[in-house]
Amino acid sequence: MTIAEFSVGRSASFSKTITAEDIDAFASICGDRNPIHFDEEYAAKTRFGRRIAHGLLTASFISTVIGMHLPGPGAIYLSQELNFLKPVFIGDTVTAKATVTSINTEKRILTLATECTNQNNEVVVKGEAKILYEPV
Repeated sequence: MTIAEFSVGRSASFSKTITAEDIDAFASICGDRNPIHFDEEYAAKTRFGRRIAHGLLTASFISTVIGMHLPGPGAIYLSQELNFLKPVFIGDTVTAKATVTSINTEKRILTLATECTNQNNEVVVKGEAKILYEPV
């Protein structure tokens, strides 16, 4: 596929239900063992009232969409803005979605609106990505 084959409005998504094991695995890679993610007693005293998933774990599903679906293989992240709007809890199903908002065919750069929603269709993360598209 070439950059010229993309169109504004094209979108793709990926969904995943968050488990305690996902949080453990993410923390083992990144080293963030903040008790808000692991300690029920500690988390109960926070504004969230229970354990939450790492914000970047949630946002990482945007990378899945970009790397695997839109634009897919050949995608090179240039930038990603993120706004964390709501917490994600164990058992929540997160759907990451990317939508093409502009295309620079000369530079092969796609601008994508990115967002993650939960199973209640509430936006939990919102942002914008710039992707260089260089398929092999």
